[in-house]
Amino acid sequence: MITRFTTTFGMITPAKFTAPLWARNAHIQTIYPKLFLRTPNVHFKSVRIDTSDGDFLDLGLSMSPSGQPPKVIAVLFHGLEGSQKSHYIQHLVVKLHEHGIASIVMHFRGCSGVINNRPRAYHSGETDDAQQCLLWIKNTYPQAVLFAAGFSLGGNMLLKLLGESGDQNLKAAVSVSAPIKLAASSDAINKGFAKRYQSHLLKTMQQNLVEKMSVMDMRSHLNIKREDVGRLSTFRLFDEHVTSKLHGFDDANDYYAKSSAMSLIKKIQLPTLIIHSQDDPFTDERVIPEASQLSLKTAYEISRYGGHVGFVQGSPWAPKLWLPERITQFFQEHL
Repeated sequence: MITRFTTTFGMITPAKFTAPLWARNAHIQTIYPKLFLRTPNVHFKSVRIDTSDGDFLDLGLSMSPSGQPPKVIAVLFHGLEGSQKSHYIQHLVVKLHEHGIASIVMHFRGCSGVINNRPRAYHSGETDDAQQCLLWIKNTYPQAVLFAAGFSLGGNMLLKLLGESGDQNLKAAVSVSAPIKLAASSDAINKGFAKRYQSHLLKTMQQNLVEKMSVMDMRSHLNIKREDVGRLSTFRLFDEHVTSKLHGFDDANDYYAKSSAMSLIKKIQLPTLIIHSQDDPFTDERVIPEASQLSLKTAYEISRYGGHVGFVQGSPWAPKLWLPERITQFFQEHL
């Protein structure tokens, strides 16, 4: 049962999320859903589509069990090093199915478990692949109503896309825990306990890069040897020596400035909900916009607690996630 209410646009408002006493901690909120909540076993059909630069995108389709063409589809963009297996993706897909909404997950290049064909990978401001994915979906399911949701890195990318390029045939969109000021987020995750998240993500990023360098000659793109990849011990170092070089930026600062969605939110003309928590350990207060930076089509809901893509409610013995319900509710509001 989804509780309905009308979203307030053009303003910053308190999220209707209340953290229980046992989970009023940023790290409990961030870690608990991944480690202690049972992730649903969602079945996805794999589809590969070609990109205009000779590469490919792997999509995960979770459609109606009846086999009928979907009437409503949510296109989902995962976070850094995420995939269709990410807990936040699978929990949302289950909730959407309960309300007749199919799901398509776009894997950023290299995130489906298969090395992509080109030296380039993905980053927080890479919108071309999302445009190609959305166009394919619209051409394949022309009668379906399309929504989109992006998480963390995928949330920043989605906001940047909507600010740059319009509605993309979407009815409405949601962005969750997005680092919309990338330089600030890079600093925030390099402090205190948050360094552990950085270390965990970097380990996967380093492994994937080393594996790719072992099968592809990347010397014309990167001025770094395989044996030195492990020394890139912060996101800023990785972005300075890898992300920026692979994707045509001068350096990490240039990448952060040109890929952050903050300055583009004002231009969004599609009904868009941004969900954020003040205690998100991946960010700090610099990623929270002023009301004047929002468009009249943007709703910004912020909570005191919630962590990074957390928002856990209930008791430790019977926890539940608030995000799938709020996102589904927002989509239904715009059907």
